[in-house]
This record gives sequence, structure tokens and C-alpha cells, in this order.
Amino acid sequence: MVTLLTKQATRPSRDGGKGSARPLYDLDAVAAGQDDLRPWEDAEVGPVAGLDLIHLQCHLGTDTVAWARRGARVVGLDFSAPALTVAADLAHRCSVSVDWLHADVYDAVTAVAGRDFDIVYTGIGALGWLPDLHRWASVVRNLLRPGGMLYLLEIHPMWVALGDDGRTIREDAIGADFQLWDPDVQGSYAAPEATFDNTATYERLHAISDVLTAVLDAGLRIELFHEFDVTNSPTPWLDRHSDRLWHFPEGSYRFPVLYSLRARLPEGA
Repeated sequence: MVTLLTKQATRPSRDGGKGSARPLYDLDAVAAGQDDLRPWEDAEVGPVAGLDLIHLQCHLGTDTVAWARRGARVVGLDFSAPALTVAADLAHRCSVSVDWLHADVYDAVTAVAGRDFDIVYTGIGALGWLPDLHRWASVVRNLLRPGGMLYLLEIHPMWVALGDDGRTIREDAIGADFQLWDPDVQGSYAAPEATFDNTATYERLHAISDVLTAVLDAGLRIELFHEFDVTNSPTPWLDRHSDRLWHFPEGSYRFPVLYSLRARLPEGA
């Protein structure tokens, strides 16, 4: 049963971590060898050794480091200088080489100064911060060399819209506005104890159709689209298993909580 509510003035917990004592990012474990990529990513992306890969909105760099460990020549780009400082330290601890770029994702083409890539990678929780997917997809296209691929792994809009209990719709899942959340609240899902000079947070729930349309309009050809009923995001209405993923309890109805997309820029484009 799904309960329909009127629009709320308070924000549901997007990180799903309330009530969980586990840190969302275990950087010490990553430095010790833990692999934070999801189990299906290697098969969907394919071998990356010797390829040029850029991770847009790389944040603390856990996924970025994972691709560097697989032998890719990796660039990590993010708009947060403090996040990149943490990411650079993590890469040093992991003994991998990553080029870190401090830039807004919409300025990525300028930031890479003429480089192009075999793979543009975007990980979980990136697109919700962006107001304009068509502009983002144009950036992706301009970063790819002919024959190169976009690989996107993202939170499913159902996970977001169903709020904290997995049953109650708390916000629009289609045609959603760009919203201002909690303008006076300190801390974040990644660092609850942090304090910020700028606390306003704008996010948008993008329907999957919006993502697909933006990618197609940019001239990329979609090769793969999958939905998953597991996530690595702490979720109070899912159960964490030994694989470090959160699964639906036995006997419950399942729905997608993550999705992946692979698209390619045609040769000669």
C-alpha cells in the first residue's frame, strides 16, 4: 500500500541514514582495500585498464579511486574544494594516481583544457543537484571522444519520492520543481558535524524519462538501461546484508531503488 500525501514543507531524508550508526563513507576501509563499486558495474562498463575516464561530481573520490585501481587513467572533477582535498588524500593512501579538478560540472569542458575521454562516469546521487539535464548531457558529449561511453549509476526517483518509510509518497516523482531545502540547517549527509558558510541546498528529482531524453538529444545512443532493487545508500526500510548492500525484507513488495544507463557517442560524431 502506498499512501498519498499533500506536498510537505519538510524534507524527507534523502540519504536514508537517520537512525543508522554506520558512516555513509568508510574511507579507512577503502584505503585498506575495500571496493565501493556496485557488483554489476564491472560487467556493465567493461575493462577500463589503459582507458581515459573522467568522474564528474566525484565528491570524496571513493568510486574514482576504484576505477584508478582497475587501471584507468582517471580524472576526478568536483565543485567542492574541501571534498577534493579529502579525495586527494584518499588516493594517496590507496597509492593510485588521479588528476583532481576543481570546477562546476557545467564548466568541465573548459576545466579539462582540450582533453577527451573514453568514459564519462557519474555515480550515485549526482544528478539531483543539477537544474538542467540537457546542459549536463551536452557537457558529457563534448568530453567524449568518438566511440566513447557515458556510464551513469543513479538513485531511482522512487527511492527519493517514497521518503523515509518506503511507502509514503512525499514529493513529486515527475515534473518536480527545483527546490530549496533546509536553508538554515548545518551539517550534511556526508558530514553531519560540519558547519557551512552557505547552507542553502537546491535539489531536483529528475524523472528517468528526463534523463533518457537529455542523453538522446545530445546525440548519444543508449546501449543499456537496468533497474535494481538494492542500494548501497543506508535506508531505514531496507535490510543491510553481508554484501554491504541494502535489500528489501523477505516477503515485501520490491521496486527499483537504483538504475544504471550506458550510452555511447557514435564513431564519426
